[in-house]
Amino acid sequence: RTCSARKQHSGTMPRSDFLLRRARLANLAALVRLEECFPSDQLSRRNFWHLLKHGNADIWVAEAQGALVGNVVLFYRRHARVARVYSLVVHPEHQRRGVAGALMQAAESAALDRGCHTMRLEVRTDNTAAIALYQRLGYVITDSIDNFYEDGAKALRLNKPLTGGTDRPTRNPRPRQEPARAVSCPTA
Repeated sequence: RTCSARKQHSGTMPRSDFLLRRARLANLAALVRLEECFPSDQLSRRNFWHLLKHGNADIWVAEAQGALVGNVVLFYRRHARVARVYSLVVHPEHQRRGVAGALMQAAESAALDRGCHTMRLEVRTDNTAAIALYQRLGYVITDSIDNFYEDGAKALRLNKPLTGGTDRPTRNPRPRQEPARAVSCPTA
C-alpha cells in the first residue's frame, strides 16, 4: 500500500517527484495562490485558516521541490459516513504527472480513517479531464445539478464506495453546503 495507516499518522506520503502531506497553517499563502487557478468559487485565506484550525476537514497538499503544486480539500459531517471532496486543484505545470490521482487516494485513505464508507464530489460538466480521472479512480456519476456553480454552470455528482463489499471499510489498495470545485486548473 502506498498510503498505510502508519504513513497517515505521520502526515506525509513520499512519491517519486512529489511529497503528499497534510496542509499546515504555514501553507496559507501557497494554498491561496493555488486557488487562483479557479476562475470562480475560490476559497479565501480566511476559509483555509478556518478549515485548518477549526474545520471538520482534511487538506492534503502535494509538494515538489519545496513548493505546493496541488491540494485536495475533504469535508466531513458529524456522524455521517460520506466524505465530500470539496476541492481538488493541481498547478498547470504539474498536471498529467499523477498528482491529482495521488491526492485523491490520500483523501480516500483519510476518509476511511474517519470511518467513512463513501466519497462524494461534484465536478463541472465541461471539465472532461477531471471527469475522466474520477471515473478511472472508480467514481460513478449519480446525478446532474443545474446552476450549481457561481457562474451558473451545471455539475455532475459522482460517488465512490470505499468498502470492499462489506459493511466495514477497507483500505484502498492504491492509496487520502457550498459548491464543490473538483476541477483542474486551465492551462495557460
